[in-house]
Amino acid sequence: MRIPKEYHSEPVISRLTSRHGLIVNINAALLGAKVPQEGWFDLDLQGTPEQIRGALIDLNDLDLEIWENSSEPNDGW
Repeated sequence: MRIPKEYHSEPVISRLTSRHGLIVNINAALLGAKVPQEGWFDLDLQGTPEQIRGALIDLNDLDLEIWENSSEPNDGW
């Protein structure tokens, strides 16, 4: 997932747990504290299909780039 610089101060990842009840594991990240560039995160999301679908819709509504790498059926995600 790519986090644009305008979202650096927003709790984008923590919202996945608080709003959608997901378990989020950060496998890798590239984000500088004072660097005005985008950040990149490799996340493992665990939850029900409905929880994950809702979270991905919210992330998509923020216009974030999301790449999926899953062996599970995803109903379009």
